[in-house]
Amino acid sequence: MPIAYEGALKLKEISYIHAEAYPAGEMKHGPIALIDERMPVLIIAPRDPWYSKMISQVEQAKARGGMVVAVATDGDNLLPGLVDHVLWIPETPWLLSPVTTVIPLQLLAYYIAVLRGADVDQPRNLAKSVTVE
Repeated sequence: MPIAYEGALKLKEISYIHAEAYPAGEMKHGPIALIDERMPVLIIAPRDPWYSKMISQVEQAKARGGMVVAVATDGDNLLPGLVDHVLWIPETPWLLSPVTTVIPLQLLAYYIAVLRGADVDQPRNLAKSVTVE
């Protein structure tokens, strides 16, 4: 979840796109009602103990017409056949996967911001939480 929060935060901060992070198990408690052919769904699905649960959520999103983008582990042969786009990460022990899964999310936000013409070096309305004197 912290990685999903970080990805959503970066989309908001530099791309100016509203994004929300949800645990896969919470999709049926509201967010799934928003999914249609215009709603992109970004899933984080490395090979970890929750992989099979993420596959189930991908199937739910696709059944509702959602465009699904997955962050997945190199060599995953299942997800590419289920999703619309894959952002690949290297094989990593699952306890270290947050390190590798956050990078494609940050890069996605960066490239979307650039395509939208946003100044990624000076995001609007943001202030540093630590002031350097």
